[in-house]
Amino acid sequence: MNPWVTLIIVAITYLGIAIGHWPRLKTNRTTIALMGAGLLLVTGQIQFDQIGSFLDLDTLILLFSMMIINANLRLAGFFELAANRLLRLTRNPRHFLALEILLMGVLSAFFLNDTICLMFTPFLLELMLAARRNPIPYLIALATAANIGSAATLTGNPQNMIIGVASGISWLQFAAALTPLALLSLGGIWGVLILFYPQEFARRNLFDILPATEVRYYPWHLTKCLIIIGGLLLAFLLGAPVAFAAFLAACALLFTRRVQPESVFAEFDWSLLVFFAALFIVTGSLEVSGLTNRLLELTHLNEQVNVFSFSAITVLLSNLVSNVPAVLLLRPLTASLPNPTAGWLTLASASTLAGNLTLLGSVANLIVAESALRRDVKLTFWEYTRTGALVTLISLLISTLWIALFIW
Repeated sequence: MNPWVTLIIVAITYLGIAIGHWPRLKTNRTTIALMGAGLLLVTGQIQFDQIGSFLDLDTLILLFSMMIINANLRLAGFFELAANRLLRLTRNPRHFLALEILLMGVLSAFFLNDTICLMFTPFLLELMLAARRNPIPYLIALATAANIGSAATLTGNPQNMIIGVASGISWLQFAAALTPLALLSLGGIWGVLILFYPQEFARRNLFDILPATEVRYYPWHLTKCLIIIGGLLLAFLLGAPVAFAAFLAACALLFTRRVQPESVFAEFDWSLLVFFAALFIVTGSLEVSGLTNRLLELTHLNEQVNVFSFSAITVLLSNLVSNVPAVLLLRPLTASLPNPTAGWLTLASASTLAGNLTLLGSVANLIVAESALRRDVKLTFWEYTRTGALVTLISLLISTLWIALFIW
């Protein structure tokens, strides 16, 4: 094993993940991570029988379980029903925007931000185009609120799942610490969008009369899902291991006479699971080679870091290589901090909130942009970033001050 060879392979892999593809090769972030793991194996930097020890099974099981839960909710019509209720509550654009931000933030805290963006983007597009409104601010609100809302809980996004398993922080402790800053940051989205789109949100503006929409949902299956999810949340509040409780809830949902298993598994993002597994192998190689400990010894970062510098490091790294790889890279540093609990909470909030900085900052943003493009609605990089950057600045200011005053 040569630490320099390991470092070069890992650096090349992370560069590819940051770019999103390799020139002249048909690749994406998942295949690049797999290729990096393969290079580490073929060059002898890691051994094949070590792979199992690198995989964080708790995180993979938690992500897998949440996919089963989300798939059942979608098939039961939960997300479509929630969207319809949102539509019926108000025709005033300012009020609608506030309710949209709050609903997207709350749902993302429980059911993954990427899922919420995937489910609600088509609804918002149909609604705003039918009402002859500019859909762009509402799409930006969806993406930014989904990212910020997901910061509130361990089950809100993939990077929080990694942090929950690595830190041992309970679901309730995590939510109690970060929910207030998430709610305050959601208010910042509303203010920024009102500022940047004054014509759309003029006080006397009203939506045109909108066509009635038929909602397809299945009461028995939806009731079953909500009962099981209610039990899951109760288990979280009582301190049950998050991955264990989520897995049991997912298994309970699979006992059904109405839903075909193929329908559930068709909703899965299998590439995300593979991406996680490959990243665990790639970052694991840094630890077994001793590079992580050597870096800490050389820089003394674990002794010098504070909430402001650590937030800045996390934001920078998250926008260079994306938030999940950034969290995996910063795990050893966070665990070695004098106050690791505060470090984990800082890492969770900063890596999540950093996703709003640019259109490329999170998968949730890209889901919204790509879904809009299919309807010939262009959410451009600069259109998003001019508002996203200000939303990020406000939310990070709230986050760092909150953690500095009450947690660090």
